[in-house]
Amino acid sequence: MRIATTIFLTDETITPVRLARELEQRGFDGLYLPEHTHIPVSRDTPYPAGGELPREYGRTLDPFVALGQAAAVTERLGLGTGITLVAQRDPIDLAKQAATLDHLSGGRFTLGVGFGWNVEEAADHGVEWRTRRDLGRDRMALMRALWSAEPTAYEGEFESVRASHAHPKPAQKPRGPVVGPRTLVGGAAGPKLFAHIAEYADGWLPIGGRGLTESVPALRTVWEAAGRDPEGLQIVPYAVLPSAGKLAHYAELGVEEVVLQLPPAVEPEVLRTLDAYAEYL
Repeated sequence: MRIATTIFLTDETITPVRLARELEQRGFDGLYLPEHTHIPVSRDTPYPAGGELPREYGRTLDPFVALGQAAAVTERLGLGTGITLVAQRDPIDLAKQAATLDHLSGGRFTLGVGFGWNVEEAADHGVEWRTRRDLGRDRMALMRALWSAEPTAYEGEFESVRASHAHPKPAQKPRGPVVGPRTLVGGAAGPKLFAHIAEYADGWLPIGGRGLTESVPALRTVWEAAGRDPEGLQIVPYAVLPSAGKLAHYAELGVEEVVLQLPPAVEPEVLRTLDAYAEYL
């Protein structure tokens, strides 16, 4: 099983360069970074985990800039977003950023996408909350058009783009309906999410990895009904606090990669956690 990590990198934590080098030297397989553009002070949306929203949510580094630094000082480390809030980003700009990072890293980029939980943050981006998933789906389709080998137009419900020259292309080759970098969709299990995954992604990025015994078979059913290769589905439990028993259970479900949660801390604490996680490599 591949062992990757995720962390809220901020202006107060270990740096992307230092962390990426330590991860690669120690034999970890990947680094995934979350994003929040900003956190409005008017905290009407409750923190999903309950209690006060942790400090690091309002201090996250831009994941593409940080992952670009990580790519520059590593050779094999996987680089991912966990997650990109696609409804909050201009899709033409995002397509360029993702393709550039995948190109420069030699195909090491994973675009983890999701739909967010902070209503106020999304509203400041002009996102209507009830349609954010459909908007995200539309923007993913537009990006696939720009990533296509030949100039391809796209006209959707929310977004459109003319047939265009758009380079660089992602290093990763098309896979069935998926064009562009490896794409994983985050979110809670359910029919709509599973339909999104089967339509335009390589797999699922379930936060915490709970309830997979019931949800994985349901996702496989939707995946195969969409005509996707049964062997191609990737399920990557995300932000996991590990134990030997938990990882063994994931392996029984066919999971080949897991993303372990690192503390949003300064270098000594992060390195101590990596030492502790080394037993799972």
